[in-house]
Amino acid sequence: MAEENKGRKRRITLRLTAEEYAELEGNWKNSTVRKLSDLVRRLIFGRKFTVYTRNKSMDDLLEELGLLRRELNAIGVNFNQAVHRLNMLDHAPQMQAWIMRFEQDRERYFVAISAIESKLLSLNKIWLQ
Repeated sequence: MAEENKGRKRRITLRLTAEEYAELEGNWKNSTVRKLSDLVRRLIFGRKFTVYTRNKSMDDLLEELGLLRRELNAIGVNFNQAVHRLNMLDHAPQMQAWIMRFEQDRERYFVAISAIESKLLSLNKIWLQ
């Protein structure tokens, strides 16, 4: 750090509008550069730096996949409860009702899996662009 500033004795004063400063600061915060002065030097002298960008469509997709994950978790809990109760039943009429319920849950499960598959395909297309 001390060696880096050793030869830097000259200052440049620069005035910016609030909008210009906000844009510069936003670029700085989205980059890997640690100091604003380093970013300005790199911009002035044309040196390279890395800027992170955020893809809003990916945020929406990740949010939807999170909702699908919670739905699948709820269906899994229902499956576990159904299997546990089926193992405890002695009477045939009660078992028939649980089997019907199990079939309905299974259909919901396959619908959710299809939705996840279509979302993953759209994610794949976005990533491959």
